[in-house]
Amino acid sequence: MRRDRPEERIMEKIMYSLWRDQALAQDTFRDQLLAALTANLDGLAGVHGARLCVADSAVAAANGRRMQSGESLPDAVLSLWVDDAGQSQGWEALIDAQAARCEGYLVAEAEPLINQQAHPSAPAARVYGMCHVVYMSPPAAMDREEWLAVWKGSHTQIAIDTQSTFGYRQNVVVRLLGPDTPACHAIVEENFPPEAMTDDHAFYATGGDETLLQKNMAAMMESCARFIDFNRIDVIPMSEYLLKALVRP
Repeated sequence: MRRDRPEERIMEKIMYSLWRDQALAQDTFRDQLLAALTANLDGLAGVHGARLCVADSAVAAANGRRMQSGESLPDAVLSLWVDDAGQSQGWEALIDAQAARCEGYLVAEAEPLINQQAHPSAPAARVYGMCHVVYMSPPAAMDREEWLAVWKGSHTQIAIDTQSTFGYRQNVVVRLLGPDTPACHAIVEENFPPEAMTDDHAFYATGGDETLLQKNMAAMMESCARFIDFNRIDVIPMSEYLLKALVRP
């Protein structure tokens, strides 16, 4: 494959699902993660970007939007952009020192909606609003290529058109990083304004129009039903912190 700019790097993205020690409060877990990551990121060889999403008190109002299919939902999700996922010993030692449980996914990321233009944030500062982190899989009988075609080919624009998202990242799972990591086909990250935590009109970008709310909700649900197994979906409202931004060419 030809690369037009010699300074471009080819990197891998890893997403780690993290669980806290239950003796720790959610905000304490967040604070400890942030402190450890910001203090050590620059010293981690091969790590070029980092984002932390964490379920904390700032998004407690959005608990009504949580969906759970498995035994327990992670308390945080850490994304790292690295030269080589196989050289994980250094950063995983740091993660394991902070989390009671860690499960990793190597993913291929697409970013149909880039947040930087809408609500930029300072490094390590909390990003505006909330981030929905969604673990999802297709219906068992659905072919992978058909699933990707429906999700990427038509649902993406429906999601953007019917919701108030200002950031949207699609992560297709390439490989499970560990024998105990539960199967998952994709992880989605969607940024919403803070009002969307509790207000459906704010969530579905209706401006208070009840008819438009019903229309947008129906369009979104009908589209999701085409390619998502609702018995295997987890939705977690989280706070987002962009700890180390990738430099875009």
